Amino acid sequence: MYKREVTITNPTGLHARPATLLVKMAEKYKSELKIINGGIIANPKSIFNVLAAGLGPGITITVEAEGEDEKDAVDGLCEFIASLEE
Repeated sequence: MYKREVTITNPTGLHARPATLLVKMAEKYKSELKIINGGIIANPKSIFNVLAAGLGPGITITVEAEGEDEKDAVDGLCEFIASLEE
């Protein structure tokens, strides 16, 4: 298992458009993925899970993966989230 924290810097958080892009990116990886926001665990391969996780601006989340491409998956998703700007 590999995990990393990232802070959401996008002023509007992970709303519909960036959440959709995140899901498309997550679907490319074979590993089992999780986004953890406090006590909420979301599957980043599900748009409904991502939107329901309440991923607003300034929140620090943990991106976690387990599988053959876990490091690439976590690093890729974290870099994407950190690069979001409105």
